Amino acid sequence: MRFRKQRGPALSLALACHPVPTAAMTVAVTGAAALSGRSGPECLLVAAAVLTGQLTIGWINDVVDRERDRRVGRPDKPVALGWVEPGTVTFAVAVAVLLVIPLSLSNGTAAGLAHLAAVLAAWLYDLYLKQTVLSWLPFAVGFGLVPAFLSYGGLGGGLHGAPPTLTMTALAALLGVGLHFLAALPDLVEDNETGVRNLPLRIALRTGAPRLLWISTAYTAVVAVAIVIAALTVGLRR
Repeated sequence: MRFRKQRGPALSLALACHPVPTAAMTVAVTGAAALSGRSGPECLLVAAAVLTGQLTIGWINDVVDRERDRRVGRPDKPVALGWVEPGTVTFAVAVAVLLVIPLSLSNGTAAGLAHLAAVLAAWLYDLYLKQTVLSWLPFAVGFGLVPAFLSYGGLGGGLHGAPPTLTMTALAALLGVGLHFLAALPDLVEDNETGVRNLPLRIALRTGAPRLLWISTAYTAVVAVAIVIAALTVGLRR
């Protein structure tokens, strides 16, 4: 997403949350909840929890990266462009955190804790791990916890459901790693200029970005197909 005309604070907040991946993650997890047999109200609760968590992840990312984004002249970063104050975004994060905790736990205690742990993993990526060779780890952990969020989920607090299958957990974690590479590839030049030495950049410097793109795309597609097959055979819950 690229934009140049200055926006107001409210729209700038919306643009700073990384709206495309935020929406994609919310729709994907909600769709998975529906396919796993969750009721309409439960799916709405899943969507609310995931959306709120994703908002915090996107906002923290833009606040933390504002100096790097400004240095490379990113035209699609409202915080770096000065359209919205970092303090305003930080306040929005605080409000969203106050919402995501009860929303997550309203899906069930175990499910809620799994979702909050996934959000925490993404925060650690934003705050530090994205600059290191361990940049893949929060994605593996975060996506690996999604099956637990779905399999333990129910309406209201308490214990619901059953543990996820190890197959679905492992495949979800592997999918997260693939998506990390695909998400990082468009920013490799900027990351190299600003010293963000994540794992995709380190590998791309050895293999070349085009080759890494093909490998990452093929890997992610294979894992996605494996998840569909596992869902139809092994299932989500043990």
